[in-house]
Amino acid sequence: MKTDVFNLNGEKAETIDLPDEIFGAKVNIDLMHQAYQRQMANARLGTHSTKRRGEVSGGGAKPWKQKGTGRARQGSRISAQWVGGGRIFTPKPRDHSLDMPKKMRHAALRSALTVKAKDQQLVFVKDLNMSQAKTSELAKVVNKLAGEGQTLILIADKGEANANVIKSGRNLVKGQLLFASYVNIRDLLRSEKVIIPLDSLNVLKTILG
Repeated sequence: MKTDVFNLNGEKAETIDLPDEIFGAKVNIDLMHQAYQRQMANARLGTHSTKRRGEVSGGGAKPWKQKGTGRARQGSRISAQWVGGGRIFTPKPRDHSLDMPKKMRHAALRSALTVKAKDQQLVFVKDLNMSQAKTSELAKVVNKLAGEGQTLILIADKGEANANVIKSGRNLVKGQLLFASYVNIRDLLRSEKVIIPLDSLNVLKTILG
């Protein structure tokens, strides 16, 4: 698969061949959905907790005698129907994480990249270097390359060459910076465009190739 590579002014710089095993893979929607569900489940903290009847202070004595009062019989003030009583079948801390083999996760990423490539939502850039850290300048570059929609920018590493880009991308309103080695199904699917410098493309080839 051939694709154009642009410079920071949005002008065509060259044409390259994309590996079909990554950007021309068989699309498996069910696998993408499973990978998305796994990522969202693993992001849950699972710290939700409520007090049940055995954990509420109080109780002990019967509120009133069983018969003769005209009121409903009650055995304890910590029952669920009382204000301040224990709850029933309410959540406790638990692990929500799901397992998924690495081969399946990588296959899901290939499917997502293939869909993005077919929909022309991938923008390849020769390099993404900036002489100074300035969010407004990076925003102009992103607007030229990808428009005004939600954009994901893949960065190869934390090296000095990308230091200004990383600082400039912290406050982007409709842009998100992500290291190419951390590419994931959620960020790919929720972005309208994905900007991929050639050095980031090499990282994707190493991981998914």
